[in-house]
Order: sequence, then structure tokens, then C-alpha cells
Amino acid sequence: MNALFPATHAVPSEPRPLLAIEGLSARYGHRRPLFGRAPAAPEVLRQVSLSLRPGETLALVGESGSGKSTLARIVAGLQPSSAGHVLFSGGALPALAQQRSVELRRQIQIVFQNPDASLNHRHRVGQAIQRPLELFFDLSRAERERRVIELLHAVRLPEDYAWRYPAQISGGERQRVALARALAARPRLLLCDEIVSALDVSVQASVLALLGTIKAETGLSLLFITHDLAVARWFADRIAVLYRGELCEVAPVEELFASPRHPYTQALLAAHRPSTRPPAAPSL
Repeated sequence: MNALFPATHAVPSEPRPLLAIEGLSARYGHRRPLFGRAPAAPEVLRQVSLSLRPGETLALVGESGSGKSTLARIVAGLQPSSAGHVLFSGGALPALAQQRSVELRRQIQIVFQNPDASLNHRHRVGQAIQRPLELFFDLSRAERERRVIELLHAVRLPEDYAWRYPAQISGGERQRVALARALAARPRLLLCDEIVSALDVSVQASVLALLGTIKAETGLSLLFITHDLAVARWFADRIAVLYRGELCEVAPVEELFASPRHPYTQALLAAHRPSTRPPAAPSL
């Protein structure tokens, strides 16, 4: 077993869901009162229910505005839902991150499409990666510094990057740093919000191969948001399709591509048919 990424959790032969979302709904903001009465803001998510098993990658796909990122932010505790429940490892998950225990915050990590959302440009790369190590583990300074170097190597960055600032590296490199920062916590669930969409094809392949290796070695579960059906087909175990905040369909990858049931899924696949051939497996 990889010493840097020890098993996050043993995967039983018939596992219960690690993550269970039940009847989740969400709204943004409030509308102005009309004749003294404020109508409800439109729902971004409506009665969404789905689950994620230990060691599984579930791809969440759909057009912009379908509610994919909102769902991930609710699971991460960055915004509340308006209805429904989220269960993690069988227990109710407090709505907001600040209400959760340190251990729960460690076990659920998120990586955003824009790495600048999680990287402080006044801190060096090494400081950014070291922060979860300080929060979640009782390590000496030397142990933390050694782990930072190991994590940089894991995401295929030279160790001298620890001394650079985010502005001194490329966008793709910043995304690798954000991934290393999330993995430093040794999470059980990693929420990936369009993390490869802004990367070139070769970097995409390297990041996905790295995640696949870590998943295989540790039992890490991934909720992987993407608009790229080719990536979803190659990388995921199952695909969930969202349309205007509603869950249309959830199915194993090949089943969904071979026989989509919902009209929106059929239209989505037809519109992207030229790009839905799975890419060749990348090598690191």
C-alpha cells in the first residue's frame, strides 16, 4: 500500500453508500416583494436523490445551470439546502462545514474548477499544501515538510515548487497544487468540480490517471462533475444526469451510453456524439 496515500477505508463486498443524498432541493437568493408578498426564489435543485458507494466514481453531468456545482457545494458544507438530507457513512451530515467535526471536514474535501478559489496568492505553494497537515494531523515540522515534497511528487511537480507563489506557476500547475492540498487531508470523499476542464489534454490525462491510481490504492470515493462526456465515460463507474435541477437518470457508464432512457440524456449524448469515444488510457 502506498505510504503517502494509505487506505482511506476498507471497501466491503456489499457496501452501504458512503454518501446518500435524499430529496435534496436548493434555492438561490430571494425575489423582491410583489404587492407586499415575496415569491419564492426559483429552485436550483429539486428533490434530487442519489448515492455514492465506497471506492466508486460517480460522474455528475449536465449543461451549465443544471445544479451540478450547487450539489457539490452543499455536500462540502459551503451552502445550505432548502430541503432534503445528506448522509455520510450512515450519519446525518450537518448542513454547513463550520458545524461539522474536524474529522468530518477532513474526510470530505473539494477541488474547484478555478484553483484560485482555494489558493491564497500570498502564501507559497508549500504553505498551501501544508495547511491541511497542520489542521488534521499531529506531525512535526520536518514530517510536514517531507509530506509536502511527497505530495508535490505525487502530482508530478518538482519539489522546488514548494517555494513558489501561485502567480509564478501556470493554471494547470495551480490545479495540481489544489489537488495535492485536498489529498493532503487523506479524504474518504473527494468532490471534483470541473477540475480538468481548463487543462490541456495531456495534463488532463495525467491528472485523471493520478486520481485513478489513488482511488485504486485507497478506496477513495469521487463525485466527479464534468461537462465532458468522453472523460465521464472513461473515468467514471456510474453517471448521473441533471437537467434544470432535476435528476434525469443514473446508470453504469456503458449502460447509459448503450441505452439512455431519458429524452434529455438521449439528446445530450446525440449532441456530443463525435466526442464521446473514450480516450486512450493515459500513462503517467
